[in-house]
Amino acid sequence: MDLLRAYSDQNDEELNEPEQQNQNPSSTTSSPDASPPRLLPAKSAAPNVDDTMLALTVADGHRSLSRPIDPTQHIVGFNPTYDQLWAPIYGPSHPYAKDGIAQGMRNHKLGFVEDASIEPFVFDEQYNTFHKYGYAADPSASAGYNYVGDFEALQKNDAVSVYNIPQHEQKKRKIEKRKELEEDEGVDDDMDPEEVQNPASDVWLMKNKKSPWAGKKDGPPTELTEEQKKYAEEYAKKKGEERGGGDKGEVVVEKTTFHGKEERDYQGRSWIAPPRDAKASNDHCYIPKRLVHTWSGHTKGVSAIRFFPNYGHLILSAGMDTKVKIWDVFNTGKCMRTYMGHSKAVRDICFNNDGSKFLTASYDKNIKYWDTETGQVISTFSTGKVPYVVKLNPDEDKQNVLLAGMSDKKIVQWDMNEGKINQEYDQHLGAVNTITFVDNNRRFVTSSDDKSLRVWEFGIPVVIKYISEPHMHSMPSISLHPNSNWLAAQSMDNQILIYSTREKFQLNKKKRFAGHVVAGYACQVNFSPDGRFVMSGDGEGRCWFWDWKTCKVFRTLKCHEGVCIGAAWHPLEQSKVATCGWDGLIKYW
Repeated sequence: MDLLRAYSDQNDEELNEPEQQNQNPSSTTSSPDASPPRLLPAKSAAPNVDDTMLALTVADGHRSLSRPIDPTQHIVGFNPTYDQLWAPIYGPSHPYAKDGIAQGMRNHKLGFVEDASIEPFVFDEQYNTFHKYGYAADPSASAGYNYVGDFEALQKNDAVSVYNIPQHEQKKRKIEKRKELEEDEGVDDDMDPEEVQNPASDVWLMKNKKSPWAGKKDGPPTELTEEQKKYAEEYAKKKGEERGGGDKGEVVVEKTTFHGKEERDYQGRSWIAPPRDAKASNDHCYIPKRLVHTWSGHTKGVSAIRFFPNYGHLILSAGMDTKVKIWDVFNTGKCMRTYMGHSKAVRDICFNNDGSKFLTASYDKNIKYWDTETGQVISTFSTGKVPYVVKLNPDEDKQNVLLAGMSDKKIVQWDMNEGKINQEYDQHLGAVNTITFVDNNRRFVTSSDDKSLRVWEFGIPVVIKYISEPHMHSMPSISLHPNSNWLAAQSMDNQILIYSTREKFQLNKKKRFAGHVVAGYACQVNFSPDGRFVMSGDGEGRCWFWDWKTCKVFRTLKCHEGVCIGAAWHPLEQSKVATCGWDGLIKYW
């Protein structure tokens, strides 16, 4: 307090000094040695208070009582009245909405709609009356009934609404309606009264029908128009696909086109006849180094290739464009014939022993047996499921036996001469991917999406060996070594595993071929004819060659753009290999 008092005394003295100077100016000027007066800044211990809002509130006190609240403010500096809280929104537009209404205040997609004090029944009555008669009660009228709309109709109908029609009017309408019904039904007055009274007669049914179906007789079926027939066929086809396609695959008209010069030469030999001088030059195989030829004709990817058995002068290819093509290897290198008989991509192909016929399996659920030379379809087989692999029994006396691995976990065996299913091997827990005959064709090995291998005795649907380990992956391709003692299985964990074909079918842990990337692709694995090399395509378009003895990578070739799905070694020319890929090309190395 003393400090404050000292400050206030100083301020009083400073205020008094200028007054004295003004009163006696000569005294300041007369003394040259006098020092100039010292002005100390005013100090106050009270805190600074912003009284702007206070002043505005006092000044606009009378206005704040009627002012609406700004919705953008988060703090209200005064106590608003009820009228102010429920007043219309302040300002021309709301910052959070395009049309000036905040999102939280909407109860309709066009804004805020207040409930009117009108019953739904009253509203419906006036609405329907206006649409029927053209007039309705005016809701804005404060007292009495004022009307809007057609006043002539109002006077004519005596201001009646749809819900309070007079009773005599209702009776009149019922009579008119009954007459109309009798005219439509064609009921004559001269009908037998007994029949009219008899509930078993058609006349009684016609007069007393209660439901839309009563009294209707099944007349002759009307002929469908072309458009209706087309729609019915499409609908039936669509329903069949949803239920799993029924018992049969899709029916497609088979066509074939020959692209060569002539089907028989001057000596009368067929175009598929192997050259007389074709034989193996030596027993030693070599790894190919360069590209020799490229066959391009498929519009989509190629899913499988097979050389003509024993000679390899022709190569068969299965395309995802639904076509199968056969190409010349030795002479012109052109496409010789195209086989068209499937409606979806072809999954697998298989020659018989002499190459005169071959099988195709497609995603249209059909397996077709073709004549290689003429392109005619000999027979078609289907179970209504997608075949993933087809194989003929390699025995000469069993060339009519067809095995097919299906998407419904079964291996189905057909006798093609009779066209009947002989046997079903049903043990797998997933779709069957491969079928490989071993042990002089007495047994066969199958692999599946259930990550297991199963060995079967041919003709007996009982598994004689079941191979399934926790570390095993699905094996979408299996190939037999030329000496028939080993199986090479393409495993989905980017390696090729070797299994013995002896009694135990054991995994050979010393032989394992890796380095390629095939996870997710069913890349074909194959052997050279002398068994010295293992080869496989991969998911990056390369073809890999390993040495059988050392298991080391011998060479890789960049073959295709995309996946190199198939690779086959020529049966006679030991240093030539064919590859196919999803780029639609077949390449000869």
